[in-house]
Amino acid sequence: MGVVEDTEPPLKRAKRDEETNGFSGSNSSVRVSSSVNNSLGDLMARPLTSSQGDDETIGSKGVIKKSEFVRIITRTLYSLGYGKAGAMLEEESGIPLHHSFVETFMEQVRDGKWDESVVTLHRIGLLDEKDVKAASFLLLEQKFLELLKFDKIGEALGTLRNEIEPLRINTKRVHELASSLISSGPGKENVSSRSKVLEELQSLLPASVIIPEKRLESLVENSLHIQRDACVFHNTLDSDLSLYSDHQCGKHQIPSQTVQILESHTDEVWFLQYSHNGKYLASSSKDQTAIIWEVNANGHMSLKHKLVGHQKPVTAVLWSPDDSQVLTCGAEEVIRRWDVDSGDSLHTYEKSGVGPISCGWYADGKGIIAGMTDRSICMWDLDGREMECWKGQRTQKVSDIAMTDDGKWLVSVCKDSVISLFDREATVERLIEEEDTITSFSLSNDNRYVLVNLLNQEIRLWSIEGEPKIVTRYKGHKRSRFLIRSCFGGYEQGFIASGSEDSQVYIWHRSTGKLIIELPGHAGAVNCVSWSPTNLHMMASASDDGTIRIWGLNRINPHKQEKQVQGSSSNGVLHQCNGN
Repeated sequence: MGVVEDTEPPLKRAKRDEETNGFSGSNSSVRVSSSVNNSLGDLMARPLTSSQGDDETIGSKGVIKKSEFVRIITRTLYSLGYGKAGAMLEEESGIPLHHSFVETFMEQVRDGKWDESVVTLHRIGLLDEKDVKAASFLLLEQKFLELLKFDKIGEALGTLRNEIEPLRINTKRVHELASSLISSGPGKENVSSRSKVLEELQSLLPASVIIPEKRLESLVENSLHIQRDACVFHNTLDSDLSLYSDHQCGKHQIPSQTVQILESHTDEVWFLQYSHNGKYLASSSKDQTAIIWEVNANGHMSLKHKLVGHQKPVTAVLWSPDDSQVLTCGAEEVIRRWDVDSGDSLHTYEKSGVGPISCGWYADGKGIIAGMTDRSICMWDLDGREMECWKGQRTQKVSDIAMTDDGKWLVSVCKDSVISLFDREATVERLIEEEDTITSFSLSNDNRYVLVNLLNQEIRLWSIEGEPKIVTRYKGHKRSRFLIRSCFGGYEQGFIASGSEDSQVYIWHRSTGKLIIELPGHAGAVNCVSWSPTNLHMMASASDDGTIRIWGLNRINPHKQEKQVQGSSSNGVLHQCNGN
């Protein structure tokens, strides 16, 4: 039984005979021990230098060394399987991929010639003694494990005592190796392939000695990421990035064109939210109803269900974690749970003498939470059994409430200007203390940030990892009387969008806080916005004008703008628009 080999990227090397047992040089452990532990300076050669092209540079800036550039291209050709092309480039350029000592060293590792590889390692001329010892340990550890694998216990013991222990590093691992001599433990079973050893050596040795296999890919990816991060309007998938030209998005990648107007509500639309899978949009209204809209294959909305049953305005509609159900919150009335497929009401949650002002789901979807008019927080299972009820000043008259995806943190507005972050496991509380009254908040998808809307016409982004701290502020929208909501959106939630009392939608760059676009179109205050989590170029806004606007990309020739109004008994009135 031999050592299992991984497929190595083709490197320029002489063909060699395969060894049946997978290792050699096992009887020279004492001799090699002395060489490893002699003065390292006696065995080290001068640091490796290349024979040609080191001082020559290419590129307009004069900062790219030609020899390094050629070597990285050569390494990439071998990695991609273009061995002949790699060898030809080495020959034609006169710039070898690696120094001959390095080629010999890697060949010895692949052949399992561990004693010779240790000697060659010293000849490479590494300047840091710690690197030499760490690499030697890795080589000798592999030698020990392979000897053990083939039941050469005596030779393995000699390697451990005379070669590995004298290095005086990684004592814990030495003890583990010693234990494997008397057991069938991990030392005997987990023998890395030699290509894996080469990978680990690559992480230990300087890149100038062994060029990382995917160095060119890493350089190109970093360049693309820098371009992407510097793009103020970036809102495309990584798959849309190209190497052929520098990346730069324009405003046209922001959903800024009204593509559809939904008019099935008969009064002010107060709240809307896309489902997690992006297949639906739910809205709620002062007209005491909620509506589930379905996103069709062409991106247009159709009315799936109108949810009727509340006797008061519906302040919010929240999707379950699996998008199979929604909760609707009747203002100081009741909470209802609905089935998305059928549109049926599944359960009503209420408490005598008090009504809900906010609601949300448990992280696992097996319970609901609600902020009540008596400023308590109540929790029910799906069947309506009350599991907990926290009394006291826990919520405000106008409030949001949410639970993080891991179920650990309960987030709520506990005073006019304070958000409570309650750790349900440790039963400790952290506070976000604002300077003005908080009107609403929303959590980022990764649960690391909270977006807070304030009475003073400012939106603030807080980091809630560790001690809460303000990250960015957003200004420009109008808010004086009504509850206005904002949201995260776009590529990696890189934008902040908000409604406004001046009938516009505002969008900021999340990192910089710069206002990048204002979207007119509504005829009344915009109360809420929601950005599709699956379609970067789709956003919805809800307004006091009784409509919902669906925003998309501006792909329409302005000279051919038309409006088409479609009426339907099931869908209400849908305006499909080519303009504002």
